[in-house]
Amino acid sequence: MKITWLGQAGLMFETQGKTILVDPYLSDSVAKIEPHNVRRVPVEESFLSLRPDAILCTHDHLDHIDFETLDHYLSHGKCLIFAPAGGYEKLCNRYGPRHNYVVASEGFRWTEDAFTVRGVYAAHSDPNAVGYVLSAEGKHYYITGDTLYHERVFASLPNLPLEAVFLPINGVGNNMNATDASDFALRTGAKFAVPLHFGLFDSLAPETFTHPHRIIPEFYQEIVLK
Repeated sequence: MKITWLGQAGLMFETQGKTILVDPYLSDSVAKIEPHNVRRVPVEESFLSLRPDAILCTHDHLDHIDFETLDHYLSHGKCLIFAPAGGYEKLCNRYGPRHNYVVASEGFRWTEDAFTVRGVYAAHSDPNAVGYVLSAEGKHYYITGDTLYHERVFASLPNLPLEAVFLPINGVGNNMNATDASDFALRTGAKFAVPLHFGLFDSLAPETFTHPHRIIPEFYQEIVLK
């Protein structure tokens, strides 16, 4: 398994010949609506030529379902797309029937050739938001999506040993701050914790995330879990 941080909440998983993207945001579209949220790190355009086998969208906010980015991936070919209600309808309407769309919700499961995807509750301003547990090569990776620390999240987590949890630490927009995210990560029991949602629109220092087994990612670089 190779895991790469695409910035913000974006991740790329490569496993057994499959490429899986999570919440790719490789544009500056947010700044057109929120000028203070201009991206501070340039887009690495080589990632726009990917041909993903699956895309996982956690919720219907512009830095998570970004059509300027997704047009590069979904205007041709065929892809397996997971998105919760709201985002699901927008994706279907924009890209049509060539792709296979799955409505992601708390508790769902989908098994593909090389991986399995499960849905986890997320407490966010989008009421349909979800997190995902992605399982491949005998390991389980929890991508929380945007969420607060919330008891229902833990109740909805599948009973699986987690290799890593990937979670927001920015503390705005109805997301956990670094303190709550550290406690959240510890409670999941994951071996490693990877902070996300920093450094693109802000100058937040990821070192404020104090989990004892944190892996601080770098833009466009592989996340090595060790």
